[in-house]
Amino acid sequence: MKPMNAMEMYFIALVAQEEIDQQVIKWKNFMKEKFGCMVALRSPAHITLIPPFWMEAELENELIQSLDEFSNLQNQVFIQLKNFSNFKPGVLFVDVLKNEQLDLLRADLEDYLLRQEKFPLKKEVRPFHPHITIATRDLYKKAFFEAWDIFQNKKYEAVWQAKGVSALRHNKKNWDVIHTSQLSS
Repeated sequence: MKPMNAMEMYFIALVAQEEIDQQVIKWKNFMKEKFGCMVALRSPAHITLIPPFWMEAELENELIQSLDEFSNLQNQVFIQLKNFSNFKPGVLFVDVLKNEQLDLLRADLEDYLLRQEKFPLKKEVRPFHPHITIATRDLYKKAFFEAWDIFQNKKYEAVWQAKGVSALRHNKKNWDVIHTSQLSS
C-alpha cells in the first residue's frame, strides 16, 4: 500500500507489439555493450503520447479510468516504422512515418486530460515527433556520432496496429506498464 500523497512518475504511450519490442531490445543491448547506454533499456519500445509527469499515486485509478473512457472512443492506429533518425547530439531512434491519425490521437488525448483538470499536466509546447528510442540521455556526444555512423544507413521497416494506450509508472529503476486501455476497432 502506498502512503497517501506519495508522488509517482508516469507517462502515457503506445507500447509496441512484442516482435518489435524484441528487435528494439537487441539494438538497445548493442548500444549498452558498445557505448554503455542503459537508460533506454528501462522501458519497453514505445511511442510517447504524454511525456513523464509527477502525480500523486492516489490519482492513479482516476488516470486509468480517464484513459479507458478516452480510448473507448478512439480508433486503433496503424503505425509504420522506417529506418533510423536522431535528435543531435544525444538520441538515436527508430523513425515513425508521419501519420495524421497518430498526431490527432496524441493531441486529442492531451486535450482530454487537460480539460479534466485532475492531473498535473502541462500543454506540450514541443512539436510531436513520434519515435522509438534506442539510446538517449546517456549517449554522449563523441559516442553519438560513432553510433549514428552505424545506424544511419541501416534499414528497418515494420508495421503494427496500435490497439491500446498504456499508462506507465516508474518503479525507481524501470518503467512498468500498469494499464493498457483498449482502443476501439
